[in-house]
Amino acid sequence: MLDRWTMPLTQAPLTRLARGLARGRVRPDQVTVAAFLVGMLALPLLALEAYLPALVAILLNRLGDGLDGALARLSGRASDAGGFLDIGLDFVFYGAVVLGFALADPAAHALAAALLLFAFIGTGTSFLAFAIMATRHGLERPRFQQKAFYYLHGLTEGTETVLAFVVFCLFPDHFALLATLFAAACLLTTATRLWGGYRTLRDFETEEGEPARVGQRVTR
Repeated sequence: MLDRWTMPLTQAPLTRLARGLARGRVRPDQVTVAAFLVGMLALPLLALEAYLPALVAILLNRLGDGLDGALARLSGRASDAGGFLDIGLDFVFYGAVVLGFALADPAAHALAAALLLFAFIGTGTSFLAFAIMATRHGLERPRFQQKAFYYLHGLTEGTETVLAFVVFCLFPDHFALLATLFAAACLLTTATRLWGGYRTLRDFETEEGEPARVGQRVTR
């Protein structure tokens, strides 16, 4: 929900940082992998209940996640391969953070962590499934031109997820409650994306004179 406002604000500083990396001949995929490896440090740090160092790793990962795209656009190296690598590693990182909290205190955190991972599956699959169909139909990205994929916005997007991770790290004793609340928001996002994506694709197919039956274009 907040991405449409936060992303334009971050593009200028990210571009300035990307210029320095471009002069050093750093490739976007190198930034993607480096940011992922730094972010994965959050898993053992969280398991050891080192919440503030874990928060630093999380924020550095998110910085790298924005920086690789800025560098790709600046250097003219934006590619489907890079976009695929970026989004794939993002979802692994998100799951690792939640797992870290579960490992920190299984008795108190495991159930809420499992619920949040369940909700992440919904947001992730609805995100990617619509992106596949939007690409197939040639739908454009009206709000997020810098993204590799066209996806439906929702209540919980990248900005909200980062904020949730920050709050989890600052108030780890309340993780179970906070994670449950965020999971509920993610499930609401899943529901709205599924409904919105279905209606968008159905209406587009109807306008183009294509069959509007669910599943037909997926199974061909």
